[in-house]
Amino acid sequence: QVQFVESGGGLVQPGGSLRLSCTASGRSFSIRPMAWYRQAPGKERELVATINIGGSTNYADSVKGRFTISRDNAKKTVYLQMDSLKPEDTGVYYCTPNGGQGTQVTVSS
Repeated sequence: QVQFVESGGGLVQPGGSLRLSCTASGRSFSIRPMAWYRQAPGKERELVATINIGGSTNYADSVKGRFTISRDNAKKTVYLQMDSLKPEDTGVYYCTPNGGQGTQVTVSS
């Protein structure tokens, strides 16, 4: 069974940047579409960005133009580059639709 570990979160000021990583264990990473999700306090987990096995990407309207999802199959890792961060981007970021430890992102001055 494949497991994922997210990292790279932290506290950043509005307008700042962070790069999140999600590394997989086990086989078959290269044939999986991957995604990033986030969950703000008191809200449902929401889809932020997706990348398929061919590298095509899609983004939620709220992050389009500011976030970039990418993957490195050799490293079994998917990344989320987050620029021009806003306070409403605050939440726990996951690369699975449920479960996982996630990584906390806090955007605050």
